[in-house]
Amino acid sequence: MKQLLLKGASASLTAAAALLAGCATGPKLDYTDYAGEPVKSFYMNNFDGWTVVSKDQVVIWSGMNKAYLLTLTGYCPDLQLANAIAVTSTGNTVDRFEKVIVGRDRCFINEIRPLDTKQMKEDRKLLREQMKKPQEPPPPAPPAAGESKT
Repeated sequence: MKQLLLKGASASLTAAAALLAGCATGPKLDYTDYAGEPVKSFYMNNFDGWTVVSKDQVVIWSGMNKAYLLTLTGYCPDLQLANAIAVTSTGNTVDRFEKVIVGRDRCFINEIRPLDTKQMKEDRKLLREQMKKPQEPPPPAPPAAGESKT
């Protein structure tokens, strides 16, 4: 069994993964909206980063345009505070028998769902464009019944 470790602060992420992970002031997207149907496994030659989604969900980046939403089970209380995580694999394949390791905790993979990163990028681009547009003031309210415009 192979174990890939990625440290949050020191690991270099690919440009796409960094963009999709977002920044504090950028638009946020809900990863679960882009998750496909569950799959049995995925090939992970590279471990390019991770993004914590919730107390039991993490997105694993396995390439510039490859990401998977993992739902975890078991005792994994420090996931949302982790500075580093590891993912076990067998022959570079991650399946439901593998684990996400956070400190001393072994978090079992319950479900694997591929993410539509292409659609996420398109939606993020649209959100950014909308945020750049100046806000138009609302149209003036029509006069109340019985009022004149004079």
